Amino acid sequence: MTTLIEAPPTDGEGLLPIKKKTSGGGLGRYILIRFFLIFPTILILVTMVFFLMRTTGDPITAALGGRLPPEQLQERITAAGYDRPILVQYFEYLAQLITGNFGTTLSDNRPVSEMLLTYGAATLELTLNALLVALVVGIPLGLIAAHRRDKGPDAGLRVFAILCYATPVFFSGLLFKLTFSVWLGWLPVAGRATPANELALTSLESPTGIYWLDAIRSGNMAALADVMAHAVLPALALGLLTAGIFLRLVRTNVIGTLGKDYVEAGRSRGVSEYRLVTKHAYKPALIPIITVMGLQIAVLLGGAVLTETTFEWKGLGFQLATYLTARDFVAVQGIVVLLAVIVAVTNFFVDILAALIDPRVRY
Repeated sequence: MTTLIEAPPTDGEGLLPIKKKTSGGGLGRYILIRFFLIFPTILILVTMVFFLMRTTGDPITAALGGRLPPEQLQERITAAGYDRPILVQYFEYLAQLITGNFGTTLSDNRPVSEMLLTYGAATLELTLNALLVALVVGIPLGLIAAHRRDKGPDAGLRVFAILCYATPVFFSGLLFKLTFSVWLGWLPVAGRATPANELALTSLESPTGIYWLDAIRSGNMAALADVMAHAVLPALALGLLTAGIFLRLVRTNVIGTLGKDYVEAGRSRGVSEYRLVTKHAYKPALIPIITVMGLQIAVLLGGAVLTETTFEWKGLGFQLATYLTARDFVAVQGIVVLLAVIVAVTNFFVDILAALIDPRVRY
């Protein structure tokens, strides 16, 4: 009797399938998902702004009610289409936004998109200046607080951080004006530049609206010095609001990193504490800063309303306060929608930057 012996399986036949190790997701997939999330986020914000603005009635009645006879008021309402069903107005408004049409202001009868371009650059300049102050002040002081943990400098810096983000921006702005402008006379009280320099910068061919950038482009160093002098107090008032948060974040994360095994190993080899903080612990501590930076952009834009009003900085915040006083809800709606879009897009880029620095973010 002959017994057949089966040959061993070849090329993996008959073996259990080997499961491939799958990762949580690649960088490209993460970026794509975050990009597509921008659109529903903006849609939700636009929808909320639209319907909240309509809770007080139509914009024309809100802006001109009591100042026009009822017949003329009704004519304007009908001509603008505000007497139609609210859902019809909503979908028409969305169609206009897609084409970049934000409507026309009621108080000064100018296209909202033109107004946004005119004053948006000023708010962008203020936000960038304030963010620079927040980073320059918050990160180094956070490292010092972590290095001097539970000692006098650490306690003082923690109190300073609390004062920074607990003090209303308009109050700190008034204190800065009183101290550095009125009493000491070191810095200008308000505005973005002197009238002569402002006229020179706005008369340039294709100005960006960011004065320090236009001054550098034109080579006007006198105007640049004037612009920077006007920017100091608003940037400090708004930037310190976020610097306190950055200080606490850096301190907490550096202290946590100093307890890691690789830091303890370096310490056991005689590496100085200063080198451990500045060379090994601070980089991981920057990841939370980048992560929350998108949220802090929203805080800075919100604080810009009070800062610009305090320092008469002619930006979107200043105009927003003006249009609110005039009850021009069309202009207010356009400004709020633009700020919402800026926050959503900024968070998208911050998420990408965080994923590039820390691969764990995308999983």
